This record gives sequence, structure tokens and C-alpha cells, in this order.
Amino acid sequence: MISVLLADDQTLVRAGFRSILDGEGDIAVVAEAADGNAAVRLAREYRPDVVLMDIQMPGVDGLEATQRIAVDERLAGVKVVILTTYDVDDYVYGALRAGASGFLVKDTEPMELLHAVRVVARGDALLAPSVTRRLIAEFAGRVAPPAPSPKLNSLTEREREVMVLVAAGLSNDDIAARLVLSPATAKTHVSRIMTKLQVRDRAQLVVLAYESAMVTPGWLS
Repeated sequence: MISVLLADDQTLVRAGFRSILDGEGDIAVVAEAADGNAAVRLAREYRPDVVLMDIQMPGVDGLEATQRIAVDERLAGVKVVILTTYDVDDYVYGALRAGASGFLVKDTEPMELLHAVRVVARGDALLAPSVTRRLIAEFAGRVAPPAPSPKLNSLTEREREVMVLVAAGLSNDDIAARLVLSPATAKTHVSRIMTKLQVRDRAQLVVLAYESAMVTPGWLS
């Protein structure tokens, strides 16, 4: 059973998402929060698999709540998916940098919502790779990047190749086909890269790849 926490200040939005999610036999909404502070508190209480997090909420907003969840070692298994009204939102890039695993537009189709929750829950955290990649590319150029991480030096040449392809939105199967590897080997490379760079998931690899200029907007489009 996949447990979900809904965080949105609009009661009707939460009710709509709950009706869709609770109608599935493998998904259960375990709690609802109307602001970021409650979202963090309930995440610590219930340890849900997925948090669907609105950005603009009163008091502690979704961005700050995402940061608090991401840095809490007790919540390492909790994945945050940002809910946004628009497919391009200045806040979303900041949320991805803060530790969110991806994002969804609020008017997404019910089947897409269900698919996204299941994908994130099983650990394939980057949602809608092509859309997320475009969003990151758009805002990466507006934010002063941090100094290149010395951890990148720990990557082998093959791992660098794999990381670039992850940043391009390719799945493990796609990476395997492009590099003539088995899917299991591609998955192992991705896992090792995340361990070496100490990132939570594939979304963080994409952010780091853009900020480190390993890839640039429009590459492999």
C-alpha cells in the first residue's frame, strides 16, 4: 500500500485528489495538511511514501516545508512532489533544489496523477522527465550556480556519461540501449552515482548536472 500525504490550503483541491487516490486499491491518503508547518509535522508522524505539496500556502510555504523534510534524516524515504498551478513556476526550480523529487501541474489528468504517485513511490523519482528537464533548463540560467562540487571528481568516465543521460531525461532502459548495457547495469551505475554525490534521487542528479554545466539547455532535445 502506497501512503500519501496531501498538503494544500484549498479544501476542495485536497478533496479532489483524495477521491482519486483513495479509489485505488494500492494507494491510501493517510493525512491532509492545510499549510507547510502541518505538512512537516504530519510527515514526521506518518512517514508517508509520497507528499503531494502545494507551493503557495499560508505561514510556512511548500518550499520551506520541502526543505525541512529533505534535510530530516528520519524522513529519508519520504518523496515530495510539488503541486503547481502552472507548468513553469519560479518556485518549482527552488523546490527541486531543496529536495523535491518532481512536480505535477494541478490540472493533470487523474491517470497521470496515479501514475506519478506510483512511479515516485517505487523510487523512480523524476516525474515527466522532458517537462521537468525543460523547467530546470529554464531556471538554471537564472540562478547563480554554486561552486562545482568536488564530489564530481569521484565519478568514472562511464558514470559521467550515465549522469548526463539521466539529466537528458532518459530512463534506465533508454540509457542501457544508448550505451549498449543491460538495464540492470544502467540501474547500478545510477545508484552508485547517487551514492557518490549524496543526492536523494534522479531529480537531484538533473539539477546538479545543469548547475555543474555537465549539460546545457537544449542538449539532446
